[in-house]
Amino acid sequence: MSQLRQISLDGLWYRNPALVQLLGLCPLLAVSNTLANSLGLGIVTLLVLTCSNLLVSSLRGWLDNSTRLPAQILVIATFVTCADILLQGFFYELHQRIGLFVALIVTNCTLLARAESFASRQPLRFAALDGLMMGLGFLLVLVLLGAVREALGQGTVFADMQLLFGESARAWKITLGDSGLLLAILPPGAFITFGCLIALRNWIDGRRLASQLPDDSSIVPVTGATTLPQTAEK
Repeated sequence: MSQLRQISLDGLWYRNPALVQLLGLCPLLAVSNTLANSLGLGIVTLLVLTCSNLLVSSLRGWLDNSTRLPAQILVIATFVTCADILLQGFFYELHQRIGLFVALIVTNCTLLARAESFASRQPLRFAALDGLMMGLGFLLVLVLLGAVREALGQGTVFADMQLLFGESARAWKITLGDSGLLLAILPPGAFITFGCLIALRNWIDGRRLASQLPDDSSIVPVTGATTLPQTAEK
């Protein structure tokens, strides 16, 4: 049970693929100008990563060092192609926005790294959980980045959610102001916002580690030599 908990915490926080390992930054920074785009790409990445880990783990007994990497790329490419076709068939307008970056998931270092370093060496349940948690960690960062950039850049939140959830979701849009900061939705704004998220994560980690250190007040500093009492001579 402790290993399952550790895998979950690694994916969500300690080894988050976006904030810690800094993998898959190209789609993360390019698509995250709105919450809807971020959520769409994050869900696709989550599904592809989980399914790829499952299949790679199930094939690990039949692959050797010379065939493992090509097989992993073939597995990932297959799931990405399926996801791209499904997205184009059922969410065409969203596919028009993020379709290019869905295809680039094949070269996403997050999927290749987890398939090679974890899924190819672990049983099914651990590989599936690792894919799920790593994908969820990536999704949460992507959604948070998209929400912040949309709020700052366009003055809205939950705009264009009908692309994912149908026309009834059009009413989810929340307007925060009449105008926004143009820099936030431009590429430099993506880097600045992402850097702030990394700094916030490091600050939280620093505070957590500091709280685990012993209290300094309980440690008496040694300022000089201690004079021991002399015993009486007999």
